[in-house]
Amino acid sequence: MNRETTAGRRIKFAILGIWLIITIFPLYWILNTALKPAGEIASFPLTYWPRTPTLENFQRLLEQSGFFQNILNSVMVALSAATVATFIALLSGYVLARFTFRSKGAVMIAFLITQMIPAFIALGPLYLMMTSFGLTNSRFGLSLVYMAVCIPFSTIMLRGFFANVPDALEEAAMIDGCSRLQALFRVIVPVLTPGIIATFIFNFVNSWNELFLSVTLIHSSDKVTIPAALNGFISGFNVEWGPLAAAAVLTILPTMAMFALASRWIIQGLTAGAVKG
Repeated sequence: MNRETTAGRRIKFAILGIWLIITIFPLYWILNTALKPAGEIASFPLTYWPRTPTLENFQRLLEQSGFFQNILNSVMVALSAATVATFIALLSGYVLARFTFRSKGAVMIAFLITQMIPAFIALGPLYLMMTSFGLTNSRFGLSLVYMAVCIPFSTIMLRGFFANVPDALEEAAMIDGCSRLQALFRVIVPVLTPGIIATFIFNFVNSWNELFLSVTLIHSSDKVTIPAALNGFISGFNVEWGPLAAAAVLTILPTMAMFALASRWIIQGLTAGAVKG
């Protein structure tokens, strides 16, 4: 039994190690490319570490005045979309978890179906609608689209979190004189803080990384978000690998930090505080 257990653990750790290498290697290669001088990037044979590490790609990138504006655009759009989408999903997830009504199943199915439809199928009608409202080439319009994209899945996520919280908590709060909304925000929301933060980070990262809608709906260079700006390093005749890799490194860092934060919150027991309290 001990031998079988030891062998099983070794196999498990070997598989996890291989998976970790496969996962980390693209990130390592981006950093490797960002630290190489221009002449070494396209040279053969390939080098797995720069012979003469340099920060010239980052310097070229930061000297472009539009890059900081691109970061600001992404922060504004992703932060506003994630905040509003999370708040709306909080209310709709609560309704789906706590109330029973005739079309509840249909609403859940509709939310799930929206996740199966490719974005390009709705692009034509979406573009015409946004044009008719004068919301194309607008950070506000792009934020509205991201909100609409994030709300269905966020609602499903938060509904699952609400389902793990005992009804007795809010019932006790309502007996003590709270209204239903007061019970929600004073009692349930503090317990669901990890789930709400995880949902917010999910929405933020999705909006931060989205390219297809951003390229379609935004035309002015001063309103372009980070993914569209990265796409600008690729032309029909050339790819600026150095600045592209440097920009990718700077773009990935915030999302990596947020995923690390999300892991911390998700791991915590969502209802442990309620049971202990």
